[in-house]
Parts: sequence; C-alpha cells; structure tokens
Amino acid sequence: MGFAETFKALSDPVRRDILELLKKKSLSAGEIGSHFDMTGATISYHLSILKKAGLVEETRVKNYIYYELNTSVLEEIMVWLADLQGYSSANRKTEVLRSDTQQNLSPKNEDA
Repeated sequence: MGFAETFKALSDPVRRDILELLKKKSLSAGEIGSHFDMTGATISYHLSILKKAGLVEETRVKNYIYYELNTSVLEEIMVWLADLQGYSSANRKTEVLRSDTQQNLSPKNEDA
C-alpha cells in the first residue's frame, strides 16, 4: 500500500462518496450500494480498490461484512503534504531573503 494506490483510490468521485458515507458509521456493501445507482459488482470493485489502498477495512459479523473508514492512511498523506508544504515555504522564504540581501549589497547608481 503506497501513495500511488491511495491517490488512485481518491481520484474517483464514487469512491470519495463511499468514504464520506463510512465517515459516519460502518456499513455493509448492500447499505453502501443503496446510496448509488450501480450494480453490486461495481460497488464491490470500488470497495476492493479502497481496501487495497488501505482506506477501508472490513469486519466480518456472522454472514455480513461491514466496511469502515481507516483514517491512518489519510493521516500519513496529510503529514507528508504538510512536510512538503513546509519545505516549499522554507525554500521560498530563503529565496526572498537571498534576493533582498543581493539587492542591498549591489552598488546603487547615485547620479546626484
């Protein structure tokens, strides 16, 4: 399970809608499917991609499988994005400081 699978899973609006449903509570495939106008096989396909990405976990209770949101993968992505943003912000600040320093050190034309 890597970022590629996660981003692939998140790229589809149906899968994002499934995650929104699971944010509220665990649901069976049938309960998830009742919110969409598509076949059970299609819902199963989307759930398998979400499971492969680690975004969804399943729990078996008697004859039913319940799906629930796994937020740890999303947390990993958020940490990675925050680190990336922090790095970019630090680089931009360094570039601005470097530019300001160069402007202050360059000889000024004084034609007065």
